[in-house]
Amino acid sequence: MWNWEYAIMILPEILKALKITVSATFVAFVVALVVGLMLTLARRSNFKPLSLFAGGFVGFVRSTPLLVQLYFIFYVLPEYGLSLTPFVAGVIGLGLHYSTYLAEVYRGGIESIPPGQWEAAKALNFSTLNTWKKIILPQSIPPVIPVMGNYLITMFKETPILSAITLVEIMQTAKMLGSHSFRYLEAFTIVGVLFLVLSYSSSLMVRRLEVRLNLR
Repeated sequence: MWNWEYAIMILPEILKALKITVSATFVAFVVALVVGLMLTLARRSNFKPLSLFAGGFVGFVRSTPLLVQLYFIFYVLPEYGLSLTPFVAGVIGLGLHYSTYLAEVYRGGIESIPPGQWEAAKALNFSTLNTWKKIILPQSIPPVIPVMGNYLITMFKETPILSAITLVEIMQTAKMLGSHSFRYLEAFTIVGVLFLVLSYSSSLMVRRLEVRLNLR
């Protein structure tokens, strides 16, 4: 049976863990945004080894489970002298994993730019850097922002997997509370409701953003 007194008692601890979950999500998303753009640019590079490396990295990461990648970062790298905290390892693992998906999102946005834009930049004697910075990226990124928003929501819902590398996020906190009191109903229900509310409200924001961008 549901116990309101117990639910209210554990709520502050769950909300505290929620801060860790949200922080890990946003930091990992920033990593994914930056690395994803770097991978996209590298794959379009005329320097063949760099292009091949970026393509191989994307293919490898997308073809292997996120959990295996997290285990490798957290448990294997310390054997070679690189020890990371659960939070840092989780952020890097989650960020690198989703950077390969965002790289494809960036690629789609860039390929939607008409060839005439590239030709105009060349005719105006724009450098490669200025072409990307002033013409290509400002036009290619806004249309794919809604897709990126959806990946942000997906990453948020993926954070419970970080408990596998001992990060005490919201799901791990609920599990620990349940094991201490032998009451799992309240803890897991609260966590489920929080994920539902935050994910649904975020998806509504993404939809509104998509409508606004389409109206421009």
